[in-house]
Amino acid sequence: MQLTSLIKILAVSASLAAMPIAASAEAAYPARAIKIIVPAPPGGAIDTIARVVGDKLAVSMGQPVIVDNRPGASNNLGTDVLAKSAPDGYTIGIVGGSHNINRFLFKNLGWDPEKSFEPIVYSHEVPLVFAIYPQLPARTLPELVAWMKAHPDEAKVATSGRGSAQEMAAEMFRMASGAPMLLVPYKGSSAAHPDLLAGRTALFIDTISAIQPQVKAGNVRAVAVSTRKRTSSLPEVPTADEQGLKGYDANTNGGFLAPAGTPKAVVAKLNAEINAALKLPDVRAKLEAAGIEIQGGTPQAYAALIKSDLAKWGRVVKEAGIQAE
Repeated sequence: MQLTSLIKILAVSASLAAMPIAASAEAAYPARAIKIIVPAPPGGAIDTIARVVGDKLAVSMGQPVIVDNRPGASNNLGTDVLAKSAPDGYTIGIVGGSHNINRFLFKNLGWDPEKSFEPIVYSHEVPLVFAIYPQLPARTLPELVAWMKAHPDEAKVATSGRGSAQEMAAEMFRMASGAPMLLVPYKGSSAAHPDLLAGRTALFIDTISAIQPQVKAGNVRAVAVSTRKRTSSLPEVPTADEQGLKGYDANTNGGFLAPAGTPKAVVAKLNAEINAALKLPDVRAKLEAAGIEIQGGTPQAYAALIKSDLAKWGRVVKEAGIQAE
């Protein structure tokens, strides 16, 4: 009995002794370099945000911040690496719109968009633009729908491939408008642009960051934006909702995540630092110039957004009859 009591006392003592060490480690965070995993190639929206914000974090947190691009498998490769990283705050990641779509498109992800991560902060939205071949007669979204119904064989719509926000936006457009269309997948936005400019496809609902240069050069015509509100980058272009597709709201969005189990104090520190970086005038100028609309907020608000996005995209995938691979 005495031996058992002694063991219990020693166990409690050891636990209490460890608590100040853990608390001290969290208080000293970060003590070394932080890595931001980007599950996409360099040059896109989430890569741009990671680099611009990462530069500011390196200054404010006093440690190097390394951007690690891990593209592949519809952004699943890098996300899987993040999910399996040590939950210590030294490996975090940034994800885009496919993060909340891929659960419904792939049977064996190896990670869960909610259970495998700790949300840090909702960082961005990137509106999509209904960009059409400029020689089409349509100048508004209703005119485009009418043209597609009158020319079903020519109503070819480009997408950025399976699971992309562009594909989901096109499926939502098909369901909301009743317009016939043939979806033509490409390996990313840049691969889809030449056929749109040549008239081999009629429409591409693309991210504003990718398509804006073509719109401003007059190579394509922007007839609508996909979000509920107009975008400051193309303020003259009305929303789909304004033009009769009531409730239409699609974008590619995302934010910073940490592996599940990352200490709350570390998540809170990262949240505060990233929110502060997103408010800096030079950060806002760089990101807004790329068509990225800056967000911000609490981890809890980002968790709620992930949940609502999962419900929305799950509904779209089901109604579109898309089968998981």
